[in-house]
Amino acid sequence: MSSKLIAPSILAADFANLQRDIEMVNQSEADWFHIDIMDGVFVPNISFGMPVLQAITKHAKKTIDTHLMIVDPDRYIKTFAELGSDILTVHYEACTHLHRTLQAIKTEGMKAGVALNPHTNIHVLEDIINDIDLVCIMSVNPGFGGQSFIENTYTKIKQLKALIERKGATTQIEIDGGVTSKNAQALTEAGADILVAGSFVFKSTNPHNTIKDLKTIANS
Repeated sequence: MSSKLIAPSILAADFANLQRDIEMVNQSEADWFHIDIMDGVFVPNISFGMPVLQAITKHAKKTIDTHLMIVDPDRYIKTFAELGSDILTVHYEACTHLHRTLQAIKTEGMKAGVALNPHTNIHVLEDIINDIDLVCIMSVNPGFGGQSFIENTYTKIKQLKALIERKGATTQIEIDGGVTSKNAQALTEAGADILVAGSFVFKSTNPHNTIKDLKTIANS
């Protein structure tokens, strides 16, 4: 069985000490940096844009997992590749021509991810799952950190895992929102491969140890 990955969400980091928090993630057992880009249109919040991502990638030494919570993401695919994104995830709900968007992401040398809002059914990916490297299941409503986990997520993970296996795809399953040490094992047992954790990591008294514990639990 492949190792389950932990991706701290930089949205929850201390922006006044961003380099310090990036170095903490570099030195921890975390696998990826999860970067949320929000435009205040697709979601009600605005996070940070290209200059901050550029500053992050300058110091980050692990996979850059960029999650676009924006309208018309196609306009910025090339830009996010140039800024150092290894994975670029777009929202199903924001893409009119999803297949074309995924191909454009791959053309720029990145892995292509698709995020699903809590209300979006897994079956919408039926015809395109083999073109997706990663599906990010939103286990909270996108736009803000620190929200409560939506319990229906477990059902969606199992449905997605069944679809991936039925189609013979190699798609990874990522969970974003409300991940803690209390639900990490249940999430990976349901079929999750990557756990995104923001507030739980950065608001803990020892983020480095919290990541280590989360990694251990997810792989137990």
